[in-house]
Amino acid sequence: MSVLNNIEPKRVFHYFEEISSIPRGSKKEEKISCYLVNFARYRGLQVVQDETLNVIIRKQASPGYEDLPGIILQGHMDMVWEKNQDKDFDFESQGIKLIMENDWISADNTTLGADNGIALAFCLAVLDSEDIHHPSLEILITSDEETGMTGAKELDSSSLKGKFLINIDTEEEGALYVSCSGGLRFKVSVPFQTMPVIKNNFFKIKISGLKGGHSGADIILQRANSIKTLGKILKKLSFENDIYLADISGGSKENAIPREAEAFIYIENPDEKSLEETIKNINTQLKKVLYLTDPNIQIDIKKTTDTFYKVLLDKESTNKLINTILLHPNGIDSMSSSIENFVESSLNLGRVRLENKTMIMESLIRSSKEQKLDYLSEELMALAELSGGSYEAGARYPAWDYLETSRLKEHMISVYKSLFGKDLQIKAIHAGLECGILKNKLPNVDMVSFGPDIRNAHTPQEKLSISSTKKTWEFLLKVLKDFKINF
Repeated sequence: MSVLNNIEPKRVFHYFEEISSIPRGSKKEEKISCYLVNFARYRGLQVVQDETLNVIIRKQASPGYEDLPGIILQGHMDMVWEKNQDKDFDFESQGIKLIMENDWISADNTTLGADNGIALAFCLAVLDSEDIHHPSLEILITSDEETGMTGAKELDSSSLKGKFLINIDTEEEGALYVSCSGGLRFKVSVPFQTMPVIKNNFFKIKISGLKGGHSGADIILQRANSIKTLGKILKKLSFENDIYLADISGGSKENAIPREAEAFIYIENPDEKSLEETIKNINTQLKKVLYLTDPNIQIDIKKTTDTFYKVLLDKESTNKLINTILLHPNGIDSMSSSIENFVESSLNLGRVRLENKTMIMESLIRSSKEQKLDYLSEELMALAELSGGSYEAGARYPAWDYLETSRLKEHMISVYKSLFGKDLQIKAIHAGLECGILKNKLPNVDMVSFGPDIRNAHTPQEKLSISSTKKTWEFLLKVLKDFKINF
């Protein structure tokens, strides 16, 4: 049964609900890509699907708009798959369960996929209409944006003829984004030695209740990182107890601030009452420290009867891994000197796990200055060397530089003012947008990015504002219609 059936704009929310039923995680986009192709073919629209599953759909200009320069509407088809640990859900076979409450649409303990499903919904609604006035349109929907922007990187842009590109992948109604940061994924791997288990004195430490968030847009909020917090707790416990690591894990994506983490430790001659008191005190201290950013943080410790751990990290390796986590850079590195309250460079430690006698730490470096990506990666290289480990630089994408003179920007400023009676905010974002890559491929195309209000993207708390979606849709329609006036 439809959840969004009776809310405006109906055509947009119809398609948002329809694509929410289709699994479309990063690198799992075949179903949604083929859906887009079939959508276009059914309507007699020209469509191209490439080997990377990118889709380009073309629609002819409305009568009277044929001589205007073409527009590219752009978004990405994949979403981040995140769920709460206690949620039983299979992203690969189940559709997202939508919940509507007041002005917000959310999901049932999973990510919603408004990032970037709302772009798909807007584009499909435009393509499906007969009463929207617009120049010739090229709808560009890319794949695998969330884990490396593979689709944009592999795109053959030679067939694109539009002179203007509107990216629908930012999350603040009333703001027009004209610049973004570049990014670099990085991995540090640290080997360890093991020893046999002597007794069954295992304890599980779990961190939960953190807000997490988008590692770019939300990094300025300075929310707690569950991996770093767990490292601090383990270090404190090691001062008072003879502990050995059996396992540690936390986070799931480099581009999401990790919300949960856990460790299994062996404690020689444990004083369980003292341990519980120590964790209680840590809980109290952290709630005081994080009362503004993460007031619901919860640290739990319990003895476990699980016997599947046959070996432990030896004492030297245990100390090395804990210290490496503590020394791993995380959070804001520098603020912009030219844009007020804007993060210039940051690093998010997004995931940690043990695998084949190696601790693997995965992070995402972001900066609006290309050289800062290398600067921060050099710190991680030094950390790897210090801990006797190795490193690997992964996917990299460029920053999108601010263009001083932009006809598209001025057009959208004018339209917004006439439509809503107030100024459109011009902003840069400390996150990666495909505009950085696309600008390199389409250097003469004028680009901007906008979108409705989305909160807590990349987390199970993600939600989309209904009223701002309606407002953003009205804005887009007016931008398309008024091209005839301003161009």
